[in-house]
Amino acid sequence: MKVTQRVRKILSWYESDNPGTKTNLARILMSGKLAGTGKMVILPVDQGWEHGPARSFAPNPPAYDPHYFPQLAIDAGLNAYAAPLGQLEASADSFAGSVPLILKINSANYHAVTKDQAITGSVEDALRIGCSAVGFTIYPGSEYQFEMIEEIREITLEAKSLGLAVVIWSYPRGGDITKDGETAIDVCAYAAHMAAQLGANIIKVKPPTDFIESKDAQKVYDAEKIDISTLSARIAHVMESSFGGRRLVVFSGGAAKGTDAVYDEIRQLRDGGANGSIIGRNSFQRSREDALELLANVIKIYQGKF
Repeated sequence: MKVTQRVRKILSWYESDNPGTKTNLARILMSGKLAGTGKMVILPVDQGWEHGPARSFAPNPPAYDPHYFPQLAIDAGLNAYAAPLGQLEASADSFAGSVPLILKINSANYHAVTKDQAITGSVEDALRIGCSAVGFTIYPGSEYQFEMIEEIREITLEAKSLGLAVVIWSYPRGGDITKDGETAIDVCAYAAHMAAQLGANIIKVKPPTDFIESKDAQKVYDAEKIDISTLSARIAHVMESSFGGRRLVVFSGGAAKGTDAVYDEIRQLRDGGANGSIIGRNSFQRSREDALELLANVIKIYQGKF
């Protein structure tokens, strides 16, 4: 695997990580059509567990088959495929070595009444099925935030000691955070910063709105004239909040939306300096043909060609 100067520069940001972790991070960055650019498009498929199979896969029935997703990631030229343990195990042998894998180690479900997730996989599982990284969700603001933070700290220590990279889904919710506050710019930037502090190699957050949740934060945003007027400006602020742009940050695609809306959002992510997108329902809930077209154009946007 030849590593580009851009990727070498990114790897240099992670000054305490060992060669094994950096190698696995490089595998993700050097895969797919965006290989070597420092940009990423990742396919996440934890929605079956989180939202149920019908809500996730009925719009495109071939997606009930776990083999559908790694093949989609390969054919679309994506950087990686992320999923819970069972989903990855169901295709692990058939697609071994074909696309970088990220094992999502904790999971929620829509029956839950608390803002928490259960541990559903392990670092050992990730190594056994050939993953490049482990993924973990934290809910800053929830009543279980400190337990989740302590869990990911231990998982990060174990994963990196064995040469795996770490991806943190940082999704504020629960406690005193309002529904609008879950995607508020001050809250999202804070969530990205928390993930950086916890040792994430790749941070996943939601694209922020221009709403400001905290009155104390509002005073600072006003006094310092922090630009949050456009999505691209808000993305730039999240990147700055992630150790001055020295951490990889990808943004979720969210609920299914129209094709033009997806493209418009991706362009603003690109213009704000995002390292990429992690697109689930907006890809796999379409037909395979339509998903491949959408993902091809998303990649072209990050390449500056669309």
